[in-house]
Amino acid sequence: MNNICWKLFVTFVKIGAFTFGGGWAMISIIEREICDKNHWIDKAEFLDLLAVAQSMPGILAVNISVSVGDKLRGLRGSLAAALGTILPSFLIILFIAIFLTPDTIKNNQVISRMFMGIRPAVVALIIAPVITTARAAKIGWKTVAIPIAVAGLIYSNLPVISNPIVFVMLGALGGYLYYVIGKTKTLPNKNENE
Repeated sequence: MNNICWKLFVTFVKIGAFTFGGGWAMISIIEREICDKNHWIDKAEFLDLLAVAQSMPGILAVNISVSVGDKLRGLRGSLAAALGTILPSFLIILFIAIFLTPDTIKNNQVISRMFMGIRPAVVALIIAPVITTARAAKIGWKTVAIPIAVAGLIYSNLPVISNPIVFVMLGALGGYLYYVIGKTKTLPNKNENE
């Protein structure tokens, strides 16, 4: 039991220490570690966890780590995975705050060029999980209009429509209605049975 908690901690320390660009940049690495390498959950369940973690407040990577830890070992697993995710970033930021000032970073050509080199890699790290998530969610040519329309409306900066919370709520409502309508279509008709 404790071995799994330790493995969760070490896995999420690796993910947190070597991933730049935030939550979406970490998704493909998290998926590879927990689904492909350790086989803790399958890819369909990972997609569900990703949807729940994205809709919850807080940091995406921490939300996913807590969900995976909870599934495997309850509260202990959640704490181990969350601590593993948070600890590397905390230590790196602490190091930067102690030894590097904003002027030092701005005026140091080596550090500036490192950050310039990281930017394109972060874009690729964000695009890759979007594509794999779209495939796993079975978003095809017929349904691709939905995420494009939502992204366009959020980008439009219209007061109420551009609020992402509105789209989370509409998505939940749409999913519920899709489920209810699908369930009523599969129920046998009473008149046919009599």
